[in-house]
Amino acid sequence: MKSMTGFGRGESRQAEGTAWVVECSSVNRKQLEVAVNLPRDLSDLETQVRTQVAAACSRGRVNVLIRSDAPETSHLPHVDEAVAAKYVQSLRDLAGKLGISPEISLSEIVRLPGVLAGESAAADPESAWPAIQEALAAALDQLRSMRGTEGGHLREEMETRLLSIEAHAAVIAEKAPLVPEHQRQVLRQRLEQAGLPLPLDDERLLKEIALFADRTDISEELSRAASHLKQFRTYLASAEPVGRSLDFLVQEFFREFNTMGSKCNNAEIAHAVVSAKTELEKIREQVQNVE
Repeated sequence: MKSMTGFGRGESRQAEGTAWVVECSSVNRKQLEVAVNLPRDLSDLETQVRTQVAAACSRGRVNVLIRSDAPETSHLPHVDEAVAAKYVQSLRDLAGKLGISPEISLSEIVRLPGVLAGESAAADPESAWPAIQEALAAALDQLRSMRGTEGGHLREEMETRLLSIEAHAAVIAEKAPLVPEHQRQVLRQRLEQAGLPLPLDDERLLKEIALFADRTDISEELSRAASHLKQFRTYLASAEPVGRSLDFLVQEFFREFNTMGSKCNNAEIAHAVVSAKTELEKIREQVQNVE
């Protein structure tokens, strides 16, 4: 089981020397969301990056930052001094021939063709991709490793809460058979207070108690809750993405305990149901962090 929170970093260098750094971070989301921050020259690689991330992660918002070690200044125009010097010499020679003053300003020189070289050559996506792919794979490996560690902590906490829920379910199972007998005593007491005492073996009293016992029978709910506990532990031990399955199972858990509480009019059972649902609510919060 893995968490959806993690961070990873990878680095790889192209044959011509450019190093690419990839950083991946992830936070909780119900579905997979991938945000890619690429240099403008490499925007064509976004689909390939998304595909590689989707193969490694199934849930969460994954932010991918890709950058090179090339300095910022390498993308700025630069002055070709040799070309500028030739322009100046040619203009001075021309001014001498024409008999005019050679007033040449720097702003005029830099506007002459070839004096300012354009931006450095853009990165080539095709040649950059192998290095970026390698760095991305390393970053994703680190990310998965961290998510696995976080998932281990979540699993331990949820297993502890499952033990508590199991104990509350045991209390409910112990008290449930006593509910019909308690109801019979309550009915006899009310009848006596009303001046209508009935013997314990009266057919009408037995029929009423039988109907009440049927309405308050929670054996099926207890059986399903036990099955949910077993299935939950199976999911916790799985290496596959189980977040959605656990989320659904928690909802089913709530349904069973709600039914138990509504069927059994018993203070001890009601207390155990509330305690079990409190633990379930804490588990549901943690499940939102599971991949």
